Parts: sequence; structure tokens; C-alpha cells
Amino acid sequence: MPAAAAPIISLVQKLVLYETRARYFLVGSNHAETKYRVLKIDRTEPKDLVIIDDRHVYTQQEVRELLGRLDLGNRTKMGQKGSSGLFRAVSAFGVVGFVRFLEGYYIVLITKRRKMADIGGHAIYKIEDTNMIYIPNDSVRITHPDEARYLRIFQNVDLSSNFYFSYSYDLSHSLQYNLTVLRMPLEMLKSETTQTRQESFDIFEDEGLITQGRSGVFGICSEPYMKYVWNGELLDIIKNTVHRDWLLYIIHGFCGQSKLLIYGRPVYVTLIARRSSKFAGTRFLKRGANCEGDVANEVETEQILCDASVMSFTAGSYSSYVQVRGSVPLYWSQDISTMMPKPPITLDQADPFAHVAALHFDQMLQRFGSPIIILNLVKEREKRKHERILSEELVAAVTYLNQFLPPEHTIIYIPWDMAKYTKSKLCNVLDRLNVIAESVVKKTGFFVNRPDSYCSILRPDEKWNELGGCVIPTGRLQTGVLRTNCVDCLDRTNTAQFMVGKCALAYQLYSLGLIDKPNLQFDTDAVRLFEELYEDHGDTLSLQYGGSQLVHRVKTYRKIAPWTQHSKDIMQTLSRYYSNAFSDADRQDSINLFLGVFHPTEGKPHLWELPTDFYLHHKNTMRLLATRRSDFMPKTVGIDPSPFTVRKPDETGKSVLGNKSNREEAVLQRKTAASAPPPPSEEAASSSSEDDSGTDREDEGSVSQRSTPVKMTDTGDSAKVTENVVQPMKEVYGINLSEGLSEEDLSIYLRFEQLGQSQHRQDKSSQQFCSRCPDGVIKLTPISAFSQDNIYEVQPPRVDRKSTEIFQAHIQASQGIMQPLGKEDTSMYREYIRNRYL
Repeated sequence: MPAAAAPIISLVQKLVLYETRARYFLVGSNHAETKYRVLKIDRTEPKDLVIIDDRHVYTQQEVRELLGRLDLGNRTKMGQKGSSGLFRAVSAFGVVGFVRFLEGYYIVLITKRRKMADIGGHAIYKIEDTNMIYIPNDSVRITHPDEARYLRIFQNVDLSSNFYFSYSYDLSHSLQYNLTVLRMPLEMLKSETTQTRQESFDIFEDEGLITQGRSGVFGICSEPYMKYVWNGELLDIIKNTVHRDWLLYIIHGFCGQSKLLIYGRPVYVTLIARRSSKFAGTRFLKRGANCEGDVANEVETEQILCDASVMSFTAGSYSSYVQVRGSVPLYWSQDISTMMPKPPITLDQADPFAHVAALHFDQMLQRFGSPIIILNLVKEREKRKHERILSEELVAAVTYLNQFLPPEHTIIYIPWDMAKYTKSKLCNVLDRLNVIAESVVKKTGFFVNRPDSYCSILRPDEKWNELGGCVIPTGRLQTGVLRTNCVDCLDRTNTAQFMVGKCALAYQLYSLGLIDKPNLQFDTDAVRLFEELYEDHGDTLSLQYGGSQLVHRVKTYRKIAPWTQHSKDIMQTLSRYYSNAFSDADRQDSINLFLGVFHPTEGKPHLWELPTDFYLHHKNTMRLLATRRSDFMPKTVGIDPSPFTVRKPDETGKSVLGNKSNREEAVLQRKTAASAPPPPSEEAASSSSEDDSGTDREDEGSVSQRSTPVKMTDTGDSAKVTENVVQPMKEVYGINLSEGLSEEDLSIYLRFEQLGQSQHRQDKSSQQFCSRCPDGVIKLTPISAFSQDNIYEVQPPRVDRKSTEIFQAHIQASQGIMQPLGKEDTSMYREYIRNRYL
């Protein structure tokens, strides 16, 4: 039997940054401090990053000698003991990356960590604190006035809030992917070099496993799935320069682990959520999908179950189940300028061929396989169309895409109006969700790294035989995935995902031989602990995307929440409302800068000057970021570029960003929407959240949707309404349209008209086709057919007589006039009948 390959543990787990005037020396060691690597970073370059990695593995003695020589060589006077030439700057546990704004590069180091989980002996850490150090020396530093502002924006991304990493476990991939790679046979790994074999080692060598007699133990270091890596852009500049040990990839989302005792057997339940770094942002500023198929608030949630009595991937028992949440994959948004609790939903772009949805589901099929199951919790019946707009478009997109997929691999669409069922006293929401969860888990199956245990033979269950997925000699594989969404993918989605996870947890425990039947009741310790994990998971994701914790929880839908929960829901709704109104714009700028979506460039608009970040997230659209928005407007346009705005004569000639006050006003309006109305009342606030379980009010938002705000500009202290003021066209549009055409324009127009008439005369055969025209003259509009003043000779297409007759026959057939069959048609039909039926 071929040996299983072991993952490579990163050689760099502890770091010390040493400083001289000309260099930074980053010394990294393994956990036991027996092997070391050294990076040399140049500090004499004001804007470029110069890093040298000799890729040599040092011993502890060699590193001491190296640091001693550096200390001695950098002293001011040779042999002087009082002053040291090498300073210990900071101790760290990993490199987040390198970033540059308008001056030199910074290095971001992890200075504090906390262990959050353990999976098969692999520790998963949470970043607790970081340190950002400027690399160039002060003597070569070229200052820029906007550098400090970019630094503040970058540091608004709190790296101590739910960022995770591991030295030996790939957090960007699922457990199924990681263990599939680990079980690759040695024949597929013969391309590994001898050096890699010497540097890698078996992480399970202390577990007493027999490794003798094998042809060798190889190290596996798979490439991370960059969609869920958040510091990929920060490490991109050094990825091809330094050794792999220096690259520490971090994910953003949630990680929690709890321990259960089932009949005395310890079981670890781990929940990992990976937030997508593509099209990432805050609630109202990132909706739908971008042009590459990446959706907003896309999160991959994985629940891992392991028997803690044997903590080893090769000898232990492990199981996992993966599900996904994400915004509806369409071009849609919500206008937050009205400052309503529930802004109207608008479809920004027509997509008749479901192009963006096709790209999104193509990504999911490549990662998870089929079937892709969509659980859509958006409202279906409303007095006034709001959420139903998304449901209708999503149904149309899925129906269109399914006609191109084989029947066995079509996208499964499950619509369920969760809000409607919640307000009904006769229906139990969680019972209905449990039925959906059972059908979903049966279709996708789950992953387990052991063959079916004897529990399915000794205690058989009929549901076990109906389980889907893929059965292999070493266990089971999950094929396909469930994709759950509501409007915000927060409250309703978290409850639905919990119910599906609870159903999968029962199957996982049953497959490991821990329970008798694949069923779990609510009032058990395992489900209570699992519910707490999912509520922490939902609160964390809701804070990251919506700005507040969950408004409606599992207990809310079970209708067992205490009476004090209602007031807490109101406070969470208000917190979410104010966060979306006043802080989301700044948070979005920070995310765009951290992820490298926006790169500061000298001579181009700054991040805070952009009217929108649409073109940053849609790469294949026309890029208008080279200049400001005002540069594309006529100079006669004031603050409001609409041609229908009433203007005074003294206001013409003002540009959008003409002076400092106007610029600050525009930025203030974009950032904070300072003209926001007062917050809604408690009753309105509790019913206006993302998971409004009540009926939609008929008059909700009627004032904001039916009335158009009038924007007035005035240079005086008080605004005055001017009526019936007719401005000359030349002042408003820059050209007087009432004047006649110039001689040059008129000659061009006559030339085109003569060209169209000559083009008609060249093709007299087509006159019969258009004989129904009143004057019998065909009027052709030339597109690119120039006669003499162009180097290209373009001839109009010629239609033969037979094609014209066929077209006329089609036209007459549409009017009910059928043509008699000819001899050829009759003989052809008889030949077809003879071959078909005789």
C-alpha cells in the first residue's frame, strides 16, 4: 500500500527583526529553534523593495555567528563596546506582507497570536496584534503629504479581528481537498527534488507510526485557493523572490472549536468560515455580483468533526461538510442616498443571457462539482415589489442556464419564503427547514476519511442507503454544495445554514459510530453547543458585512426567545442602520486599499476623491479613473450636472470640484450622507431589518420613492427658488442648437445623402423587395461606405432573386398565405416518408 504524504510544516514560525542603518535582517526559525532562515531587506531605496533570500538553512550556532559579525561590522568605531551596531527591533510570528502607498514600503508583522483550534495536530491561530514598520531609512525618505491619510485608511482594517492562519494546514481549502492531496500515492510525487525531501519531515513521526520500509516520506504544500486569501496582494511582490517558508497566507471570517463527550469519547467540532476576498465590502455598498462572477458577502462555511482520541490524519477519523452563502448573482444594488431603512432594489444592468450568473455557477461547479443547490429565502409575495424582483430574475437566470447543462447536472432551485412562514402561527419554520436539509444532505453527501463503520451494518438505517455523494474505498466524498441566500445573507441565511449543518452533523456522528441513528434532537448537549457555534459564526459575519450582530436568531424562529430579546433586536437593527449610514464608506475604502483593489499612484485621483469604486471591481468595463468626474463634464455645468436643473446666470462656469469647500462638500455627502432623516421608531426599526418577518407596509417609503428631491444651489446665505427662468442654450449646453448649420456641416450632410442615393442606384435588384414603399425609393443609411475620400472600398451586399423569393414566402406564410408545393417539394416529401416509415 502506498504511503500517505505528509504536509510540510513551515520552517518559519518565530521571527526576530534586527535593524541597522542600511539593512533590516529578518531571522526566522522553526518552533524548536533548531533551523533558521535569514532575509536581508535594503533600507537605502526610497521607493523600491529590495529583498535578498539566500535560501540557506542555518543552525543556531551559525545564526549567532552571523549576527555577531553584523553587530561588529556596523559599530561606529571598530572595537567599541558601548554602542551596538545591530538593534533588535521586534519579535513576531509571521509576515502578513509588504505594502506601499506614495512613499516607501512597509512591512506588516504578526506580533501576537492565539490558538483557536487544532485539526489533526495542526494548530490554527488567530491574529491578536500586528506591527507595521516603515522600511526606508529617514535619510532617504521622500515625504508625501497624503501618506499619513493612506496609512490611516489601511490600518482601519483591524487585523486583530477574525484573521486566521496556520503554519501547516491550508485554511483556504476544505478538509476534503487537503486530505485528498495528503493521500496522493508516491508515484505521483517523484518529481520532488532531493532538497525538498531533506527539508520536509513527517509531522506524525512522534505518534509512533511505522515509517521504516517506505520508499520515503514526501512533503505536500498545495497552492492556496486565492479567492479566500486576504493577504495575497501583500505577498505578491515577494512570492517569486523568497522561499516558500516565508509566505504565510491568512483568511478572514470565523473559526471556532468546541469539545464534546459522547459516551466518554472526546469529539472536536470545528466551524471555519472563509470570506471571499473578491468583490468584498460592506452591506449596501456591495450587492449582487461583479463582471467576473464574484458575489458580495460570499462565505464558505465548513464544519469539521473529528474523534479526538486519535489526533492524526492518517490514523484518526475525520468528517466535514461544506456549504456556501452569497448575494444573489445578478447586477443589482440599493440606493442608500435616500437613507431609508429598506432602500428600493434596482437591477443595474440587463443580463438576458445570464452571463454573470453563468460565471458564478461555473466557479462553483469547478470547486464543488454537481449538484449545485440554491436555497432562496427571498420573499415571494409582496404588496409592493421589493425582494421579489431578485427572485424573478434569479429564476429566469437558472432556467436559462439549465438548458445548457446535462439533466443529471442541472442547478437545483429551491424557493422558500421564510418570512411568510415565520409570521404564520400554523407553520413551524424549523420543521420545514429540516425537511429541506434532509433532501439537500442526501443529494450532496459529506466527507469522511474512513470506510463505512460497522454501525451501518449492526444498526442499519434506511436513510443511510439513500445518502448521495461519492463512495470510495477510503471513505466518502461530498459532491456538490448548497448555496443559501436571502437579501443580505445574514439572519435568515444563518438559521437555514444551521439547520442544514445540524442535519449533516447527525450523519457525521453516525458515520463515526458515535450515535445509533442519524438523527439529532434540539434539546441535546451536542445541538446546544452546535447552535452556540453557529450563533457566534453568524454574529461575526454579520458584524463584518452588516455592521451589527444578528437581529433574528435560531431561538427567534423557534419562538422560544425571551421577552427581552425583542429590545435587543431593536438595538441591533439601529446599530446596523447607523453603521450602514455613517461608517460603511470608510470601511469600504479600507477594504479596497488592503486588498489591492486600489493602488495609490502619483498624479492620479486619490481614493477619497473617487465618486464610486464601480470601475475598481469591474475590470472589463471602461476605465474612467484616470481623471476626475468633473473633467468629463462641460465647464458650464454646475454642481448638479443635470440639464433640467434651474440655474442662475452667475452660477455658470463653476466646476464640480472648483474650490475647496465644494470638494469637501462632495466628499462629505458621499461619505456620511449628512442630510439623513432621524432614525425610525422602535416599531419601524424592529420590522425594517434584513429579515423582516412581518408584512410589508403599503405606504412604506412612499414619500422617498414618489417624490423627487429638488437640489438648489445658491451663492448667498439663503436659498431662493427661481421660477420660469429660461437660460440661453449656449450657456447651458455650450452650443446654440437653434442656429442653422455651418456650410462645412451642411456639405458633409449632403455628401452622405448623395452617397445613400448612389448606393441605392447600384443595387436595382433590391427595389422589388421594397416595392411597398410609398415613393418606391429605398432610403439607405450609409455606415462605412465612402466612395472617393476613403482608402477602403465597401460595397453594399447584393441579394439574389432566390433569396428574395424565399423571404417573401416567409412573410406571406406569417400572414396566412401559403405557397403551393412544387414538384421538387412533393418528391422530397415522398422520399422522406418512404425512408422514415417504409
